[in-house]
Amino acid sequence: MRIFADGPLRESLWIAQDLLTVTRVTGPPATGKPRQTFVQEVALTDDLGAPFTIHRGRIRATYQEQLARRGWTGRATIDPNHTPRTEGDHYVTPTTPAQLDAVESIIEGGQSDLLRKALPPVILTSEQAATFVEGFPGEVERLGLDAKAIDALMGGERDVFTAACADQLAGLHGPVGKPCPARPWVCLLCPLAVFMPRHVGNLLRLESFFLRQFRQMPTEHFVRVFGPYADRLSSEILPKFTADARSRGAREVANDDTDLPLRPEEMT
Repeated sequence: MRIFADGPLRESLWIAQDLLTVTRVTGPPATGKPRQTFVQEVALTDDLGAPFTIHRGRIRATYQEQLARRGWTGRATIDPNHTPRTEGDHYVTPTTPAQLDAVESIIEGGQSDLLRKALPPVILTSEQAATFVEGFPGEVERLGLDAKAIDALMGGERDVFTAACADQLAGLHGPVGKPCPARPWVCLLCPLAVFMPRHVGNLLRLESFFLRQFRQMPTEHFVRVFGPYADRLSSEILPKFTADARSRGAREVANDDTDLPLRPEEMT
């Protein structure tokens, strides 16, 4: 009906048809009589056989929810019945010093996460691994490594599935002091991950997993869940390895991702 409305507020108002004039499109009626008349005319009843009650707000909320499931609609509120200002006043605006600290911590955490994801991945060839301390002093300093940690890193003692981890107890993706609970693909964007030729096979398995998920998931869903990880793997990590290393890994994997440590719900 909105295409028949006229005026500068046509996109902002909830519109309805005037039942008296029939041809005029107006704003919602001030009383509920038109809705009651409609229910009587079409004999709408609820589960108990009583006249059905129409809630315009519920219809609007359902419509907004359906739009949200199809992709982002531009609505930036949690509840479609709320304006951004209302939700900001109720849920975002801190009212106590403790709440202010909590909000600032969330903002700082989000900004730090974005900065960490923007850092280039640490990728070492066999020759670079042998001279890690000399060739990558900046990375050694950023990762906070000492000689003992570097030996463990180079020797494979700190390997996880897709990389060597500078500190599995750092708490970037879980509680500090506990082993990292992140899924294998999270390492692709983790600043503590170090990728070396011995990881190529598992990286290719992960690439096969992404391809399988892309074939069976809606594109928008795949981009939201795996997009950043798949992009970094294909554009920044695998191209840094030599063709010989990738060829050996491909022969080992043969486009099979069955060795991935997946949960049951991730195997389909």
